[in-house]
Amino acid sequence: MSARIDFNCDLGEGCGNDAAILPHVTSASIACGGHAGDEATMRETLRLCREHGVAAGAHPSYEDREHFGRRVLEVDPPEVARMVREQIERLRSIAREEGVVLAHVKPHGALYNVAADDRAVAEAIATTIASIDPTLALYALSGSVLVQAGLDRGLHVAHEVFAERGYDARGRLRPRGTPGAVIESLDESIAQVRGLALRGEVVADDGRTVSLNADTLCLHGDRHDAPQFARALRAALVADGVAVQPFGAAR
Repeated sequence: MSARIDFNCDLGEGCGNDAAILPHVTSASIACGGHAGDEATMRETLRLCREHGVAAGAHPSYEDREHFGRRVLEVDPPEVARMVREQIERLRSIAREEGVVLAHVKPHGALYNVAADDRAVAEAIATTIASIDPTLALYALSGSVLVQAGLDRGLHVAHEVFAERGYDARGRLRPRGTPGAVIESLDESIAQVRGLALRGEVVADDGRTVSLNADTLCLHGDRHDAPQFARALRAALVADGVAVQPFGAAR
């Protein structure tokens, strides 16, 4: 069977690149007020998704705009559930007005990484999504606790891998600010993407090869060269015969 993958990007974060990125991706995770975004940016990003036929999803986070949602906050699971619910509902309401049906939810930043290993936080997120709309897919770090929490709640779960983030030997993302956490070279990113999409594997920081399921590939939209990366990565996938399509199209 031919390889296929969803190509997603985190958007609506005020970085100014969305319109140049969207023609090259198949799904967008839209900031909904926690770490970035407001009604105007949510509405504009949803309209761009509709224009380009890109599947739209919610990108909830810790409520921490000062640190772009990349700092862990000491909040309990019920508070996580509240934040996630409010942010999804905020975007969902605007999406209805724009005639867009949300397809997925993907936690952002520190919340995403905490949910990869903290069962209580992962269950709070998955339970909240299922209570809002059980047809929403959950995008979760491949091999993480959040994947299992979503499956346990009956959600469609997309195992997510990353185009330009470094991995450790556990298959977790290397912490930002550490050497090799962010891949700056396009050639290195393309090589990693090919390994993930075609072989389901990535080379970790210690040189080990780690096997990962790869349903959806993420590119961070806040990097300054995101449009160039999006264009080149999509071209590389197509050249390798990988079918690039929204996650929902594969179900």
